[in-house]
This record gives sequence, C-alpha cells and structure tokens, in this order.
Amino acid sequence: MVNVVIDNKALAVAENSTILQAAEQLGISIPTLCYFADLNDIGACRMCVVEVVGEERLAAACNTVVREGMEVITSSDAITEARITALRLLLSQHDLNCAYCNRSETCKLQSLLLEYGVAQWDDWGNVVEVTPNPYAKQLVKGRRAKWPSDIIVQRDTNKCVKCGRCIAACDKLENIGVWSFVGSGAFSNVGVADGLSMRDAGCVGCGQCITHCPTGALTERDDVEALKAAIADPEITTVVQIAPATRTSWGVGLGAEDGELGVETMVAALKQLGVDYVFDTSLAADLTIMEEGTELLSGLGAGVPDEHGITWPMFTSCCPAWVRRAKDCHPDALAHLSSAKSPMMMLGAVIKTWFAEKQQLDPAKIYSVALMPCTAKKHEVKLPMEANPGIPDMDGSLTTRELIRWVHSSGVDVSSLEPLPLDNPLGEYTGAGVIFGTTGGVMEAALRTAYFVATGQLPPPDGFEFAVSEHGGWVEATFELGETAVRCAVAHGLSNAEALLDAIGTGAVEYDFVEIMACPSGCAGGGGQPIDGSEAELGLERGNTLRMLDKTKLPLRYSHENPQVKMLYEEYFGEPCSERAHHLLHTVHVD
Repeated sequence: MVNVVIDNKALAVAENSTILQAAEQLGISIPTLCYFADLNDIGACRMCVVEVVGEERLAAACNTVVREGMEVITSSDAITEARITALRLLLSQHDLNCAYCNRSETCKLQSLLLEYGVAQWDDWGNVVEVTPNPYAKQLVKGRRAKWPSDIIVQRDTNKCVKCGRCIAACDKLENIGVWSFVGSGAFSNVGVADGLSMRDAGCVGCGQCITHCPTGALTERDDVEALKAAIADPEITTVVQIAPATRTSWGVGLGAEDGELGVETMVAALKQLGVDYVFDTSLAADLTIMEEGTELLSGLGAGVPDEHGITWPMFTSCCPAWVRRAKDCHPDALAHLSSAKSPMMMLGAVIKTWFAEKQQLDPAKIYSVALMPCTAKKHEVKLPMEANPGIPDMDGSLTTRELIRWVHSSGVDVSSLEPLPLDNPLGEYTGAGVIFGTTGGVMEAALRTAYFVATGQLPPPDGFEFAVSEHGGWVEATFELGETAVRCAVAHGLSNAEALLDAIGTGAVEYDFVEIMACPSGCAGGGGQPIDGSEAELGLERGNTLRMLDKTKLPLRYSHENPQVKMLYEEYFGEPCSERAHHLLHTVHVD
C-alpha cells in the first residue's frame, strides 16, 4: 500500500493507483474529458490537472501514479486557470453549435464549459461563450469538416476534442484500429488510420467509437425521416419491431431509469407517432433458437478436422459486426457460422411472407423497420436477403438513440401515455428471447431448448453456469445434453473474440458451440444505446435488467414453449430447418 494525502485527507491506496483513482476513494471529484475508466488515460485534455506539492508543473491525475508520501491539491486558483485555458483552447477548434447537436446535455465538453463559467445557455437553447475567446477560431471547412450523409458512422471534425477515446475503443475493445491521430502539433486531429476509407480500415460498424466519444463528433446516420415518410404515405403499411435491449434502455434518454419504461409504453409511443403494427424481435429470437438449436444438435460429432487438424465449432451469427469481422479476417470461422439469419432478419422475412398473406397485404407496400441497440444493423438490412424477389426483407434500422430523438422532437409525453400491448400474432415472447440482448443470452437460450430436445425434459433455466477460461478473456463450460457433452464458449468484444479464435486455431482449446458478440456485454452495450455522459461501461448493468425480466417477469422461459412460434411451424414452416424454413430463415454468409 502507498500512503498519500489529497486535499489534507490521508489514505492508503494500492500500488500503481493513479491520483484520480485515489481521489475517487476519498469521494473527491476531479474533472475529466479524455479519460474513460480502464480504456483511455492519456492525459491529453489537461482537465484533470492537479498540484503535487514540491513539483513545479501541474500533473494529470488520470495517469500520474501515486508515490509514498505524495501530497496532492485538487483545487486552487492555478488549477482552475489551467482548466479554463484548456477549455478555451478546445473551443478555438470547436463549433459550439449545441442547439443542433445530438449530444446536447450529454456532452462532456458542454458540461465542463458550463461548470467553469466559460459558457452559458442563451435564450435560444444554445450555449455561448461568456467572454470573447483569446484564441482564434480554427474550424475545418469543406469536405473535411463533415462526412457524406450516407455513411453509417458520421463524423463532425469541428466537434472533435482529440481525446483519443474512439481510438482506444476501437483498439482495445475491438482490436481493429480504424482510428488514429493524424497530423502533428496544432494540426493534429483524429482520422481513419493510414488515410483509408472506414471500410478499407476494417470498420464493422459496431459503433463503440460513438458511445465512447465525449462530444457529438461521432454519431450514427439518422434514418428516422425515411420511416416518417413511409408513415405519411397512405399506401404504405408500417411495421416496427423492438429489440430486447432497446425495450429496456429507451427510457434512459427520456428521464427514466433503465427498464422503468416498459415495452407497452413504447408501443403506445410508436402508435402515437403513426406506426401501424408493432412486434417484438424477442419472438424472432425464440424462432432463431428453434433453427439454430436444431442446426447445432444435427451437427454435433459431425465436424471434420481441417488441414491443420482443427475441428471448428459452430458460431452464432446474430451479431452483424461479428459476421463482418469473420468475413474480413476469419475464413475458418466464417465457414462454420450458423446459417440462421439474425432474429431481426428472420422477423423481417416472416412479416413480408406469412404476415402479409394473413393480412392480405402487398409485401412491396410494407415498410419494415427495426429498433435496435446496434449501429451495424444499418448495414445488415441492406444485405441481399429477399423472401420475395426484388423486395428486401427489411427496409431500415433505427438505433435506440434515434428513437429517443424522434420521441423528443415529436413532443410525445411518454409519462401520459396509456400502455398498449404488442400487436398479435407476432407479439408473444419468452424470457429466453429477451436475454438475447446480453452476452451469454443466445447461448443460454439455445441450451435450454437443446437440452429439452435431446432429453425430453426441461432443464433448470438458470442452471447453465460458465467460468472464465484460463486461456483468455472469455467464459466456457461443458454441458451434458443427454448422452452428448457440448463444449461451449462465450466472448463479447472483438478483442476477446480474436483471442478465442487464435486459441481455437492453434488447438489450445476445443469447443462445439461458440457465441460471439462484438460489443462489450453484448447488445445491451451496443453502439446504438443511450449515452448518459458518464465514463463507464453500462452494458453489463443493462444486460442484468434483461436477465431480471427473464427471471421475475415472464411466465415462459423456454423458446420452444412460445405458442406463436409453435403456430408458425404448424401453419407455415412445418418444422425447424425444413425446406421453407431454410429458404426464409437461413442465409449464406457472403457480402
């Protein structure tokens, strides 16, 4: 332990602790901008500077390690002046157009400007500087300022504070490295590595750079207007499906706690906005389990070793960012992806075939949109999946944030809405479908039903426990499904997935079934989720909300017990992996 004194308060902290970490233990708040816990601590913004007694220069609290006997002062005139100077320097390259920025009121820079009196709100809802900035404006102009509007990840250079959090997120969480610092000195900025396009640099559209950005420099393409246009067209029937992770997190951006605003309130909001039908993607997650589980059981023990003697497992295929990464870099894994479409795409196919027939609707006049916690879904809806020739299965995908902005801008008061049920006959779901939205949920849901199919008995729904692998940052376990042992692994974050794939490829580990999600904690930590301005990962907490719903709120917890899934097989598909099911619910994973 190391003994330090911070603001005249003594404490002992673990070796290698930073001043910022030590201050947090004392409840002393030090402002930060570029810092993000366990991810980025480069000290570039200079907002966390403090005085260390006996040292001439101010020190960055986020990356200065405490020493025995160190005395620290976190608030003084010199510190305040340094922080204000840092903010004014940032403003010299920032457009301060808060009234039109998606991150207004969740922007870290904005909150610091207001806290230190550098800026204030005006009567028009904008933030303006209190006094003239002594540093001249140096805004970027032309095509370098904003990217083309069709790109999924949007960048506004004049909102970037050069904190490096996007770089760290892409490097450390996803092991891709799309972003890097370019230029030098006053002309230093953040850009795509090696001057490449986003796609050529390996971007999979996961959106983690967006959720880790402290300002509005990075956002997703907004596709709400296309849905609004469809709603306004009397010839078009609009259908919206709600993802498991969106159903609980959407209230966060509307003044509620995670999980506080139920899916029925969201249905009421969407109906007020003019949507015709609202279904739940959780039902399609149950459908996915029937297809993927059947695929798993039929393939157990049938794997053939490759030329290196490696027998590859079956991988889940519901995460589009993971599928894109497999296409880019992992042909061995790509060949063993489940052929099952993602729940979103399955439901899209069902809506434009079975549902259209039931309701006597022209599939070409159905506009089908998903509300997703994911930015990569915007790419997935454009893949060539057509149950009806020339008619895409899905027409669009909106993030949870886009839904929140739409509700806000339309003046819908969610607190006054009378909850409405999901529309039938595609609105019933199980707890197994809901936990698809968190890491390990797809695996657990599949095992619940696979166990029943193999043994004829229901397993305890919470009886599938995993342990951290000794080989790396993923969890693993072996389960007995009747007379067959199934070796399973679960990884979230593509950095962990890369390590897992390396271990499989070298023969260090062997599995039969592997779940991979690109985002930390799975969809609950997705790149389209609400941003609250904090410096912490929220996916695990949001995922636990989904698990709570499964355990305490839903009467059905096994996908094969979903009565509407049973009805779909009886009326339309026949049985899992039938010829019609393969045509509508499965795909070939090629670009």
